[in-house]
Amino acid sequence: MKKTPMMMLLVMQVIIVPVFAQTSQFHKGPAIEKFGMIADVKGAEKLPENTNFKVSFDVDKQAEIGQLNRSINSAARFLNMHVAAGIDVANIKLAMVIHGGAVKDMINNSHYQSLEDNKSNAINSNAALIQELQKLGVTFTVCGQSAAYYGVKKIDLLPGVTLSLSAMTAHALLQNEGYTLNPF
Repeated sequence: MKKTPMMMLLVMQVIIVPVFAQTSQFHKGPAIEKFGMIADVKGAEKLPENTNFKVSFDVDKQAEIGQLNRSINSAARFLNMHVAAGIDVANIKLAMVIHGGAVKDMINNSHYQSLEDNKSNAINSNAALIQELQKLGVTFTVCGQSAAYYGVKKIDLLPGVTLSLSAMTAHALLQNEGYTLNPF
């Protein structure tokens, strides 16, 4: 069967239109408007108003150069989802433990632009997201072992990002403080 332009257009409409319809369900959240798009979930169980969260996120994969790190954006989604569900933002404590290649997403623009794989001289798109999350109390801890491997020094890190002996150490300390590990 020969593919005509009209047939190709029809095929594109059948495939693409449902994808756009699905993504249009997502909207800005109440805690962080620029990041962490969320969808309303009809019929979801109601969370008790006095719910408290202490959750750590393990982030080990670097984003594409100049792009947002999906795992860091997940923290914004977590905040937005739960604030939209009626949980006070003050009752949500999040900690990001960064290791592996994701350490590169924690560095300031001057160091980011000098990265060997940053051929386009892009800026660190994660800096604004990290700053917004920090305003809401989210902490960021970089694994010192990964930082050493990638040649990242404390001075290279974004403001407010701390350096730990290791990611394993950071997770153990967070568990001692009652944090649970988010599996996503």
